[in-house]
Amino acid sequence: MAGKADLSDHLAGHIEGMTKKQAGEAIDAVFGYIQDALAKEERVQIPGFGTFSVSHRKARQGLNPHTKEPMQIPASNSVKFKPGKQLKDSVN
Repeated sequence: MAGKADLSDHLAGHIEGMTKKQAGEAIDAVFGYIQDALAKEERVQIPGFGTFSVSHRKARQGLNPHTKEPMQIPASNSVKFKPGKQLKDSVN
């Protein structure tokens, strides 16, 4: 499984003069921007990669799995990611 350190190493290796620390800061800035935009319920589209958006879930009735009693599940938001064509093609 690749993580942030692997991404930082890869980025620093592809940009001449960039340190791993600078690469990590750049990655943090990109992820921070995406997080801030989603918090404002804005879509973030990265051509060739994909689109991040916020999905709204309505409150609904559910069952407690332990007691089988009905329970109210509150409304919530979640992040959706739709991969772009180039990303889908590279995986297949």
